[in-house]
Amino acid sequence: MTAFQAAVIEECSAGGRVEQVRGVAAGFRWLVIEGEVERSPMDQVPRPAAVHKLVEVLSDEETRRILEVCEGRGFVRLRDQALVRMFYNTGGRLAEIGDLLVPDVDLDTDSVVLTGKGGKQRQVRFGAKTAGALRRYVRARGRRPGLIGIDQLWIAVEGARPLRPNGIKIWLRELGDRAGVEHVHAQRWRHSFAHDWKLAGGDTGDPMLLMGWSSEEMPRRYGASAAAERAQQVHARLGIGERV
Repeated sequence: MTAFQAAVIEECSAGGRVEQVRGVAAGFRWLVIEGEVERSPMDQVPRPAAVHKLVEVLSDEETRRILEVCEGRGFVRLRDQALVRMFYNTGGRLAEIGDLLVPDVDLDTDSVVLTGKGGKQRQVRFGAKTAGALRRYVRARGRRPGLIGIDQLWIAVEGARPLRPNGIKIWLRELGDRAGVEHVHAQRWRHSFAHDWKLAGGDTGDPMLLMGWSSEEMPRRYGASAAAERAQQVHARLGIGERV
């Protein structure tokens, strides 16, 4: 077990260490239950602490640059504008936005039904710019041939094929590269959403509903990379030390 622990530390990331040790421990627990071994050797192995890596938020300027490379009236450009704005405006997860169906989007109320983890659904409003981008894309989608019977909202560049979440993940990275913004992924906009909410003084309970969180730890974790910026702005607003 000492050799195993050393190998895990040497070869795995912080998150990988947790998963490796957890998986091996579960296997030995099963062997104990089945009577194959008397006790688990993992009982003597310290569990590595889970490390939550800080995710950098995407600034408004970075998002603006990404949207600039999406400008245009072609089908793909209209799709990309709507896609980026949905991530930026709703804080939705990659799969939640990527798996949207056309009926999930209500352009009469400017809202979308997102299906989160465990199949839990929630309704989220979006703003006028996102609504405008979605309307332009949905009209263009309606003119796209071969889409009868296909309910997926996002359509691939070629043919009448849905653009799946994994394809969106790759495409967002490509858009980021074109815009000169590194490491673009949906989770960064999700953290940006939480950061902006906190920066505006929003109540902690509301984003739990909007972002589909079930644990009270999540509001503390999301947007954590920009916590110093929020603290500095609050400090300046309060004027502590300048009242005399």
